[in-house]
Amino acid sequence: MKESDASSLLLAGLDYFLEVAIFELGLSENTLDSYKRDLKDYISYLVKKEIRNYGEVNFPIILEYLIELQKRGLTTRSVARHLSALKGFHRFLYDEHITPTNPIEGIETPKLTKKLPNFLTEKEVEHILETARVYAKTNRERDLAILEMFYSCGLRVSELANLTLPDLILSEGLLRVKGKGRKVRIVPIGNLAIELLSSWLKVRNVKRTFSSAVFISKRGKPLSRVAIWRIVKQYATLAGLGDKVSPHTFRHSFATHLLSRGADLRTVQELLGHASISTTQIYTHVSVDRISEAHKVAHPRA
Repeated sequence: MKESDASSLLLAGLDYFLEVAIFELGLSENTLDSYKRDLKDYISYLVKKEIRNYGEVNFPIILEYLIELQKRGLTTRSVARHLSALKGFHRFLYDEHITPTNPIEGIETPKLTKKLPNFLTEKEVEHILETARVYAKTNRERDLAILEMFYSCGLRVSELANLTLPDLILSEGLLRVKGKGRKVRIVPIGNLAIELLSSWLKVRNVKRTFSSAVFISKRGKPLSRVAIWRIVKQYATLAGLGDKVSPHTFRHSFATHLLSRGADLRTVQELLGHASISTTQIYTHVSVDRISEAHKVAHPRA
């Protein structure tokens, strides 16, 4: 295989990743540009090593690349940024069944101050939901159910898009969710979400479709991640919050509000489907910040 052919195949995988990242992860334009730049550099390195597809990448190759970055004189923060892009990329390739394994597992990111996740206040969430109740027209039942399920269940956009009718256990107030790494978890669904979902299912059941997907378009086809992302952005924009809201924002808000109201960290970890509790711990900082701010505002001695 020619070097140019190998490069084209590897770059195609990068384009797919970036397309999904825009809609599922809610990354900023600057972060996406950074990921694209860093991963193109990584792909150039793979081509030089005569790697023809991502299935050939292994732990030593990634380690050699990181060592090369250090030899170039990159700072610890810059190397950590590259590594973050690589972890997200290889996790995506594995989750999408493009590679049989995730070769980057086991490489620790240098400890840096974590950026707190963007989340909504409870009033902002309610404002978006109320806006949808007012402005939703043709797809009213479906759109209301989507928004409420994001907040009620803390789902990733891919998880909501992949929900099928057999995954609904509404009689017990539960969902069967297929998460990252092909892991399945059971998630409770709130009464209001059940009510809105049931209303949508009544509409869905009279539509002509061969799909088992819970959320479908007016043509009966499963809604894509991109389509769901646009639905969320539509109502967030109408509510005046478009710049700070994505499906992932609802997930962050779900976790933050649970912890603020007394849920324990392990429970939130299970609900979010995090493999490690260290991933969930970032929300404790958000909750502590909110508690501290409330104390300053409300306490006479603060």
